[in-house]
Amino acid sequence: MARMSAEERRESVIRAAMSEFARGGYHGTSTEAIAKRVGVSQPYLFRLFPGKKAIFLAAATRCVEDTIRTFEEASEGLRGEEALHAMANAYTKVIAERPEMMLLQMQMYVAVGAAEAEGDSEFGAAVREGWMRLWDTVHLPLGADVNETTTFMAYGMLVNCLVAMGFPPEHRVWEGLYPSARTKGRLEH
Repeated sequence: MARMSAEERRESVIRAAMSEFARGGYHGTSTEAIAKRVGVSQPYLFRLFPGKKAIFLAAATRCVEDTIRTFEEASEGLRGEEALHAMANAYTKVIAERPEMMLLQMQMYVAVGAAEAEGDSEFGAAVREGWMRLWDTVHLPLGADVNETTTFMAYGMLVNCLVAMGFPPEHRVWEGLYPSARTKGRLEH
């Protein structure tokens, strides 16, 4: 079996970090757990990344990039309501198939709040920059309408919160969401 290049190992670390940070958050996840998941030593991990914060930010960036790609692919060639429903359907499918993406997003927001409370603005700047790229990705397909974009993003955050809290798809809290934002029949708990 061929040895992995440093770039392939780096990619393995990012994928492992996404899973570990999604479950444990920034403060609750050790670099030892990430190294163990990848099958490397901690010293090797720190040859690939300068520290835990860099690993977290790489995982957060990848999570945002994956979400952006999901929305871009779903809305390709569509505008307005068609784009809205296509993106909502694609997102609910992603969080059903890869729940760690949604959990990592939630952990990103918690990490920003905690870091900013400690006087560290690096987390917030990176996550806000990613959030704005995400915003811009959905803004144009929704007709560059700020109200439509705000509503879409608000529904997405609500979906994240409801799923993270474990509300089953048939619960009444889902009734107010537009049909493509509902998870009924898509998420298994």
